[in-house]
Amino acid sequence: MNIIKTGILLAGMTALFMVVGWLLGGSTGVILAFLFALGTNIFAYWNSDKMVLRMYQAEPVTRMSAPELYDMVERLARNAGLPMPKVYLIRDNQPNAFATGRNPENAAVAATTGIMSLLSREELEGVMAHELAHIKNRDTLIMTIAATIAGAISMLAQFGLFFGNGRDRGALGVVGMLLAVFLAPIAAMIVQMMISRTREYSADRLGAEISGNPLGLASALRKISAGVSHVEMAKAERNPATAHMFIINPLSGARMDNLFSTHPNTENRIAALVEMADKQGRGPGVRPAEAAPVRRSTVPTVRRRR
Repeated sequence: MNIIKTGILLAGMTALFMVVGWLLGGSTGVILAFLFALGTNIFAYWNSDKMVLRMYQAEPVTRMSAPELYDMVERLARNAGLPMPKVYLIRDNQPNAFATGRNPENAAVAATTGIMSLLSREELEGVMAHELAHIKNRDTLIMTIAATIAGAISMLAQFGLFFGNGRDRGALGVVGMLLAVFLAPIAAMIVQMMISRTREYSADRLGAEISGNPLGLASALRKISAGVSHVEMAKAERNPATAHMFIINPLSGARMDNLFSTHPNTENRIAALVEMADKQGRGPGVRPAEAAPVRRSTVPTVRRRR
C-alpha cells in the first residue's frame, strides 16, 4: 500500500511541477518542468535521505563514540527484524528525532542532543523504536522524497523568471508568474498534508511492540512535546517541508505551519499508548492529563568527533 501511495505522491508532484511550468513558461515551461520533475524524482529516490541528513548537519556515530546509544538501536533493530541502520546525532537543543532512507537496507535514524539529555533510557528506547517502526513500515521513502520535492517546487518557482520570453512568456503572463510564486509555499504545506497522520499512530503502536514498553514512548512524547514548545529548531524553521519526518512537529507555528500539521494531536497519541499498556496489564501508567516528570537521561553524552 505504501508503494502505491508513494507512486501517487510522485505523480501528483510531477503534475504540480507541470502546472507551475505552464503558468511560468507556457508550452516551453511544461516541457522544462516535466524534465526537471523527472530528474528530481530520480535524484530524490537515491539521494533525498543524504540531503536531509546534510540539511540538519547530522553527524554519524559509532559504537566507539556512543556505545550505549548504538547498542540500544542495534538491539531494537534486532527485535524489529531489521538490518542495523546508520545512527546520526544532530547538535540541537530541541528534543526530537527522525528516520530516513529509501528502504530498510539503506536507512538511518537521527536524534538531537536535546532529546538525549532530556529522556530516560526507557523513553529514548521508545523513541528509537518508533523511528525503526517507520523504517519497517517503509514510511521513510515517501517522507524523504516529499521533503525533497517540496523544496524543488519552491526552487522551480524562484527560477520562474527564466522560463520563456516574448510570446511564450507563460499561460497567464505576469499573473501566472505571481500565481506560481505564491503557489510554491502552499504546495510545500500540501505535501505535508498528504503524508497521512495514521502513519504516526501506526509507528507508535509498532514502536511500542518493538520496545515492549508503550508507557516509555507515551512519557517520551509528552516530554518532547513540551520541549519543542519551548525550544525552536532553526534548521527546521528554514526547511518546513521536512517537519513531517520528526516524531513531533518541530515547527514553532509562528508562520501558520501548525495549520497544515501532519502530526496527530500528541494527547491522542499518548491516550492510544496508555490504552495499549492497559490491555497488556501494565497498570494505569501515564494518563493523558498527567505530566511526566523530567529526569536526566542515563544515556551518556556523545563524544565529539575529532
